[in-house]
Amino acid sequence: MTLLSLTDLVATLPRHARLLGIDPGKKQVGLALSDVSRMVASPFQTVKRGKLGQMASFIRDLAKEHEIGGMVVGIPLSLDGSFGPAAQASRDWALALSEQTGLPVCQWDERLSSSAVNRMLIEEADLSRARRAEMVDRLAAAYILQAALDSLPR
Repeated sequence: MTLLSLTDLVATLPRHARLLGIDPGKKQVGLALSDVSRMVASPFQTVKRGKLGQMASFIRDLAKEHEIGGMVVGIPLSLDGSFGPAAQASRDWALALSEQTGLPVCQWDERLSSSAVNRMLIEEADLSRARRAEMVDRLAAAYILQAALDSLPR
């Protein structure tokens, strides 16, 4: 499989297929789901980042259960927008995940998504550090997916 643009990814999907937003971290992976109209992203869950085969099997099961047709994976571009080693590792992981799940994939800029979510959780929700750590990955996945959904023409 190859990386698609978001527009091309959406064009390949059945009418009511959901998108899965993914915020891949070194230790955990945040997941978010779109609604069937692809207008709203909701935080779904955080899973430990295991071996690729385990993650692919888990996502295949999710795809069947929730009618997921494609994935939007965050890509950690450098602050200046350049493509560094972390972005390359994310790209390689997204492509391998796409191949193993059979789901089409695009990547979306995730710069500062975790920072924005943490700031919101501190300022708006007044959550403890431990509670924020529990939630930040899935909320960051929703933040990334919502940004992608908001860019789609309506």
